[in-house]
Amino acid sequence: MDKRQPIAQAVAVKDGRISSVGTVEEILALKDADTKVIDLEGKLMVPGFNDSHMHLLSYGTSLMKANLIGTTSIDHLVDRMKAFMENLNLQQGSWVEGRGWNHDHFHEKKFPTRYDLDKISTEFPIITTRACGHVSVVNSKALELAGLTKNTPQIDGGHFDVDENGQPTGVLREKALNLVSEHIPAPSVQYIKELLMKAADNVITEGITSVQSDDFEAMPGKDFNNVLTAYSELASERKLPLRVYEQCLLSTKERLNSFLEQGFNTGVGDDLFKIGPLKVLADGSLGARTAYLSKPYADDTSTRGICVYSQRELDELVSLAHNAGMHVAIHCIGDKTMYMSFDSFEKVLSKNPRDDHRHSIIHCQITDETLLDKYGDLGVVAHIQPIFIDYDLHIVEDRVGKELAKTSYNWKGMFDRGVNVACGSDCPVETFDVLKGIYCAVTRKDLKGYPENGWLPDQKITVEQAVYGYTLGAAFASFEEDIKGSITPGKLADFTVLSEDIFEICPDTINDVKVLKTIFNGKVVFEV
Repeated sequence: MDKRQPIAQAVAVKDGRISSVGTVEEILALKDADTKVIDLEGKLMVPGFNDSHMHLLSYGTSLMKANLIGTTSIDHLVDRMKAFMENLNLQQGSWVEGRGWNHDHFHEKKFPTRYDLDKISTEFPIITTRACGHVSVVNSKALELAGLTKNTPQIDGGHFDVDENGQPTGVLREKALNLVSEHIPAPSVQYIKELLMKAADNVITEGITSVQSDDFEAMPGKDFNNVLTAYSELASERKLPLRVYEQCLLSTKERLNSFLEQGFNTGVGDDLFKIGPLKVLADGSLGARTAYLSKPYADDTSTRGICVYSQRELDELVSLAHNAGMHVAIHCIGDKTMYMSFDSFEKVLSKNPRDDHRHSIIHCQITDETLLDKYGDLGVVAHIQPIFIDYDLHIVEDRVGKELAKTSYNWKGMFDRGVNVACGSDCPVETFDVLKGIYCAVTRKDLKGYPENGWLPDQKITVEQAVYGYTLGAAFASFEEDIKGSITPGKLADFTVLSEDIFEICPDTINDVKVLKTIFNGKVVFEV
C-alpha cells in the first residue's frame, strides 16, 4: 500500500515499528545476534487489516447469547433458544438473550412475537435480536418487567408493534428497544473487559490488527464511562492484541456534553485505545425496513422506515461535536437519512469551515447520483461494508425498486469520484472475515457465487482498491494514515500474512484464502 514501493521482499522491525523495507539482502544485512528472523516462504504479507466499522463489545456479548444465525423458521428459533437455556444455570430474574435471526430466511417470512417466545419460557424474561440489531422481540415476561402495555405511548425515533386490540406484540424497533433493555442489569467493568478480550482474541485470527468500534450502547445501562474504563485498563495493562478507535455512540446532546466536559474528544488516547468520532445512529436497517427512505418501500408502501432524529435534532448533535473539534460518523442506510446528514454537514461547514474534518457516513447503502457526488464535494469519508452484498443483493431491488437499486452500493462510483473509502464488516451483523469482504467487493457476488457475473458488475472494484479500504483507507478515516495502513518505515509493525497472493489469483477464489499469521506490534499474535 506504499505507492513509492508497492512490492518488497523483506521488512525490518524494531521496538514495534517498521525500521526498513527492501530486498532480502538489504534487510538481512541489518540483523545482529538478537534479531529474530521469520521466513514467510514466499507468502503474501500485507498491512494489518483495519475494520473501519464494527461492534467489538456487541460481538463479545453475542458470544454469550444463543446463536440464532441460520434459523429457518420461528419454531427453529424457539427450539434453539430452548436448547440454549438447558445449559444455563438460571437464577430468578435472569434474562435470556439470543441474537442473529433473520425473518427473510424464515419459512414464514415474518417476525416472531411474544407468543412465540412464551413457548420458550414465561418464567424468565427473553429478548431475541434480529441480525441487524435494529429489531428485537421479547416475551410476555420481559414486557411485564418493562411495564410495557397498551397504555404505553409510542417513542420518538422508534416503534413497538401492537395487535388489533392495541396490545404490544413484543416486536421493538429502533429506539423502542430501550424500553426493555434499560431493565436488564448492567454489567461490571471486569465483565466488560472479559468480553472485549474474548472478542479481540477471535478477531485477530482474521488478520485484523485495528478496529473502529461502536461500543458505548452495547451493554445494559449504556454507561460509556464503564466502557472507557474497561478499554483504558486493558490498554494500560498492554493486554489488547489489537488497536481500537472508538466510534462514540452518544445519542443525546446531554450525553455528548457530559462526554466532552470530561475531557474526551477525537484523538484522546494512545496507540492501543483512542477516542474517535461522535457516532450518530440516524436510521435502521434495510432488511428490517427501518432504514429511512425518501419514498415508501417498494415491497411495503405503508412505511418509509424510521427517522430516528428530526433535521433539527441531527443538526444540533453534528454542530455540537464539530464545534468542539470532534469529527462525526453518521449511520445512514436509507437515502433520506443520507440527505439529512449531508444537510447537517453542509450547514456546520458553512458556519465553521474545517478543511480536514473527515466527517463520515457509515454504510452508505441507498444512494442516487446526487448523493454520490456529495461525498466528494464535501470531503466526506464513506465507510462501506462489502460483505453486505452477500445478503443485500437478494433484497435491495424488492425494498427500494430497480431504479434506485442501480445507484446503490456504488463503490466503484465512489472511488471514481475520489472519495476516501474505508471498509469494515459491521460485526456482529456480518462476519469480520476480511477475505470474504474483499471477495464480495471485487466479484459483487454472494458467498455462494451468485450471480454468475456479479450484481451490478460495473461497480466491481479492484483487489488493490479493496485492500486499500481495509488498510490505508481505514487508517485515513481515523486520522492515522501516518502511523498505519501501509508497510512503510516509521509506521507501526502490524501485518497480515495470507495463504495466497490475492492480487494474482482468480477473484472467485479469494473467498477461500486463509490468514496464516497476524503480526501486531512486531510480534506474532496468531498463526495457523
